[in-house]
Amino acid sequence: MNRRQALIGLCGFALAGCARRAMAEAGADPVRIGMTPVFLDDQVGFLGAWRDYLAQALGRPVEFIQRGSYREIVELMRQDKLHFAWLCGYPYVREQRWMRLLAVPLHQGRPLYRSYLIVPAKDTATSTITELRDRVFAFSDPDSNSGYLYPSYQLSRANTSPANFFRRSFFTYSHKKVVEAVALEVAHGGAVDGYVWDTLARTHPELTGRTRVADRSPPFGFPPFVAGPAASPALFKRMQEILLAMHDDAAGAGFLRQLNLDRFALGTPALYADIERMLRAIGQPGA
Repeated sequence: MNRRQALIGLCGFALAGCARRAMAEAGADPVRIGMTPVFLDDQVGFLGAWRDYLAQALGRPVEFIQRGSYREIVELMRQDKLHFAWLCGYPYVREQRWMRLLAVPLHQGRPLYRSYLIVPAKDTATSTITELRDRVFAFSDPDSNSGYLYPSYQLSRANTSPANFFRRSFFTYSHKKVVEAVALEVAHGGAVDGYVWDTLARTHPELTGRTRVADRSPPFGFPPFVAGPAASPALFKRMQEILLAMHDDAAGAGFLRQLNLDRFALGTPALYADIERMLRAIGQPGA
């Protein structure tokens, strides 16, 4: 980066800061977006820059509200404390009676991802979850499709459950931490979002290299952006327009690259039909 580019960048950040202050002084209510932990190393820096980008596009302040679990984010949406959230398909299906599908990310050209069963790299034999009886297993979040629902569904088809099958299981509340638990052999296996594992394989091959993908699920609808009751129709429409256009904008495309995504696209509830089918199969139909 030369001096001229650096000055342009500094001016851009200064203008963004001025815009945020002007919006705050004008008394505009912030748009609140719920997020759970992701795999980015510089999560605070990334979300700060993305927040400024969205605030400029919306013409009002934006706040990212971070919580440790999907359940906490859903509860904040129920209380009208969030306008939008980036959730897993599992809570979306369960709560879709009052949530609206805003946009779906495209990864490798499709709005789909898979659940991965991972084991330590030295385990070259395991190929299915049912081979891990009486072992220690790491899940990500009790409301995660890839990190809990799908492996639980697999066990239900074998007429068992996580509580009866594993010697011990635990939740890490982060897909990256599932990978770390398996890499460090704290767990004999783990269930992880395949998109996260694939992205970590690009950014932290030294971590994923200590694990092995033993099995992959069928494709499921990618974790969606959703809107809650607090988002007015006008705000919903504008936010959707901004997300759908990010890939056509240099700054927006940069954020997408950092997220290892192609772009955002419109989605339909049909994308999540397989998740609903699994919920019903294990006796947890959607709300």
